Amino acid sequence: MTQAPDSSRAIAMARRVLVIEAEAVTALADRLGDDFRRAVDLILTSHGRVIVSGIGKSGHVARKIAATMASTGTPAYFVHAAEAVHGDLGMITHEDVVIAISNSGENDELLTIVPLIKRQGGRLIAITGNAASSLAQEADVHLDARVREEACPLNLAPTASTTAAMALGDALAVALLDARGFGTEDFARSHPGGALGRRLLTHVADVMRPADQVPVITDATPVVEALLAVSRGGLGMTAVRGAGGALAGIFTDGDLRRAMEKHGDLRSLPVGQVMTHNPRIIDPQRLAVEAVEMMERHRINQLLVVDAAGTLVGALNMHDLFRAKVV
Repeated sequence: MTQAPDSSRAIAMARRVLVIEAEAVTALADRLGDDFRRAVDLILTSHGRVIVSGIGKSGHVARKIAATMASTGTPAYFVHAAEAVHGDLGMITHEDVVIAISNSGENDELLTIVPLIKRQGGRLIAITGNAASSLAQEADVHLDARVREEACPLNLAPTASTTAAMALGDALAVALLDARGFGTEDFARSHPGGALGRRLLTHVADVMRPADQVPVITDATPVVEALLAVSRGGLGMTAVRGAGGALAGIFTDGDLRRAMEKHGDLRSLPVGQVMTHNPRIIDPQRLAVEAVEMMERHRINQLLVVDAAGTLVGALNMHDLFRAKVV
């Protein structure tokens, strides 16, 4: 029968793992130098893509590094070293840069494909824990990812070494991101399905109600009729035009409550006396998140959308932004 685990021992072991892995990553920072700069330059000046390869735990690390690079402006993909030996090597061209990851630097599958990559003119960056290894010696650039010890108490399972290799790959990806001037909008285009993509790629025109769905009345309209227009529109507001047809204001649920408190009997009162003059407006090409910021700053729930010519082209309320998952 399995004994209940000693919780204090488990916590002590976990802390030991975290300390060892943190020290392994910190040691990488102290070793960065010309080789790292050369690796960045090699990728930046390449006309091809970055192919990241490894096997076993290093293969998982390689897959993650490739995904990080691809999402931050460096075209990259993962090729499994064993599959490369059996045909996937054809995916690599002479214009590509290959990043090969192996802690020992003596992986048979990687060492099998390295001469073939070099023969066709490809460039090789090796990330290993052994600068004297065969893979490191064959590489155009070697990045030293050695660790003092694994976090595994047996010093066998890849733990600190895989953490170090992944951190080094992240450092490379971020250095490339910075060198390319890759910004938040570029990141959003790589992540259109995520929350950041919605926030940075969704414009007011994408979520607003078009003008033909926005109730519009004149400033001479009685408040009672204005209330009916608000109810029909389903926006909690109606736009108000002046005598000349220009946008004069907005009449909202809040304006109605304030009018009732102030005037009591609203039956004969024109809406122009109780509406909000000079309402907040927004251009349809502004980002939807800017509409959110404006609504929150001014504590309002509706916005009229007006183009550069001053034409009312739509409206939106906070519910529209919730539905678009911008908020």
